[in-house]
Amino acid sequence: MPILTRACPALALTSLLGVASATTVGETHRSTTTPTAAMRDAAHSDALSITVWYPAVDGAKEEPLDMGSPGHPLFLAGRAAQDAPFAPGRHPVVLLSHGFGGTARMMSWFGTELARGGYVVVSVNHPGNNGMGPMTAAGAAMWWERAEDLKAAFAAVRKDGAIAAHIDPARLGVAGFSAGGFTAFLLAGARADIPHLKAFCDSHPDDGVCKPQKEAPEISGPALYHKAYDDPAIKAQMAHAADDHSIPTVKAVFTLAPALVQAIAPDSFARIHVPTAIVVGLDDKVAEPATNANIAVKAIPGATITRLPGVGHYDFLSTCTDAAKASVPICADVKRPQDATHAEALAKAKALFDTTL
Repeated sequence: MPILTRACPALALTSLLGVASATTVGETHRSTTTPTAAMRDAAHSDALSITVWYPAVDGAKEEPLDMGSPGHPLFLAGRAAQDAPFAPGRHPVVLLSHGFGGTARMMSWFGTELARGGYVVVSVNHPGNNGMGPMTAAGAAMWWERAEDLKAAFAAVRKDGAIAAHIDPARLGVAGFSAGGFTAFLLAGARADIPHLKAFCDSHPDDGVCKPQKEAPEISGPALYHKAYDDPAIKAQMAHAADDHSIPTVKAVFTLAPALVQAIAPDSFARIHVPTAIVVGLDDKVAEPATNANIAVKAIPGATITRLPGVGHYDFLSTCTDAAKASVPICADVKRPQDATHAEALAKAKALFDTTL
């Protein structure tokens, strides 16, 4: 072993950390189903869309993952080579959940760079709660099903021969932005508590999470309780909200601007027994740190938090172009260069996952 270390220090370091960085990133797409996808999806499709970013073989041609009209992007979302062959070896896995009304692609700035760091990142478009189609009351109300979406996606990639040969499912982390942070906490063992959130919002109606959200004001905020939770079908599903939605093998949790922390049973945060890191912007008016990130970091044993001055909630989306800042309401809130914010967040995520996975 000493000879190997001297002859190939990079290989020795890879062996020590268990993660090999890549120069090229691939992107591929799959689908599976979940029991409640059709209930949440506006078209009643039971399909769950999966996006996977991964270390690819050198030489594969990456393409921009920009969002918007050709030549006139609204968001710059990283680069990847479509369906490129995987780089050799088995790589650790990170399950990634987008925010309310977001998409997997909106978080590809994060997913592609984790893949460049040696991880296979598995993300989904949560049915009825993503920007690729109409939002639904069920999709907005049944937050706990987001964890079930990622559990289904993880099961699907483990059965997919082209992917399964290149992942090490025992080295598993979870990550999420905004409502995706709530998802990550549930995957690590926390339990949903819808009555706790309702009681909080009844007494704090001006809290950012309790207000109507820009992405779908008609099915968020007070409308959630006056419309969604009065639906008999959704009421029936609420019986499963507080179930255990975790994956017992999760080894680390990373969240960006976590939201819906008040929708988690306070004593259940103690069920999270793995290293947990939180990054939040001090100017966040949507998932206000005082009622979200600060609560979580105090309740999760050993959790750490990084607070970024001048950073708001939507700074953690893919980079808004000037065109987006002029036409997309959520981009108007971005005041600080996003590249710096993204770099700080990625550094924290890689530090956590490199030492745990």
